[in-house]
Amino acid sequence: MSKFLVHIHSGPELKNKATLGMLVAITAFNKGHEVNLFLAADGTHLLNIKNEGEVVGQGTGDLKTHLDTLKENNVRIYVSGMSAKARGYDESLLDGFNADFAMPDKLLELSTDSDTVLCY
Repeated sequence: MSKFLVHIHSGPELKNKATLGMLVAITAFNKGHEVNLFLAADGTHLLNIKNEGEVVGQGTGDLKTHLDTLKENNVRIYVSGMSAKARGYDESLLDGFNADFAMPDKLLELSTDSDTVLCY
């Protein structure tokens, strides 16, 4: 199986990009691939979505449902620490997820270690 890195830097205002990135990550995971998700810039806001129907893409699903699936399957998530801090988030943003804050060097490491990198 392949190693995928899905890098989402689009925030909830770009519903289709945000939900498509999550959907692709979940699809790869469901097909048995190794998946890492890296959220940066406005993508850090995505972990703060608390309700179904809050962010729904056109044909790409509900972001809250996607987040629940990531949690249930313990998919690895990295969140840009600098982006999160600049947007007012602290460690509580990561609660319930298999997630850590990371710096740009981790994004580079994940990119070079992956077979495929997809950005949204």
